[in-house]
Amino acid sequence: MRTAIYPGTFDPVTRGHLDIIARAAQMFDRVVVTVAVNSAKSPMFTTDERLTLVRAAVKEARLPNVTAEAFSGLLVNFARKKKASALIRGLRAVSDFEYEFQMALMNRKLAPKITTVFLMPHEKYTYLNSSIVREVARLGGDVTDLVPAAVARALQQKLKHR
Repeated sequence: MRTAIYPGTFDPVTRGHLDIIARAAQMFDRVVVTVAVNSAKSPMFTTDERLTLVRAAVKEARLPNVTAEAFSGLLVNFARKKKASALIRGLRAVSDFEYEFQMALMNRKLAPKITTVFLMPHEKYTYLNSSIVREVARLGGDVTDLVPAAVARALQQKLKHR
């Protein structure tokens, strides 16, 4: 069974993320979306909320070979534990490449048997990221075309209580 890991903060998961997840799900037998626990970041949603939203998005997209889990620590250690052969990374623009390339090389040094696979989302999502979605929602904009329905509702609820 070929397993891939798609790591990220997913704060929140967007349609761009979901596009990458769906592409990976076609290429691999199993995809584990890994919600990063990163003490250096202050996400809008808790780890459990982000996991719930990723799971809802995957269910809505009908991707039965995709699961979601939280992880902290070194990504390649998590990948080894899951017996993954690949790490999925999304590239929206050339500006993403330099950072992602450095990370891929470090991961290759740490775990030579795990390959990084770069996937590009559909061009209609190349401008999209979680920060933009949070800002549009915070300013009262409509995000229904940018995120799955469960995420749009969660953003509305979260911002109502701030």
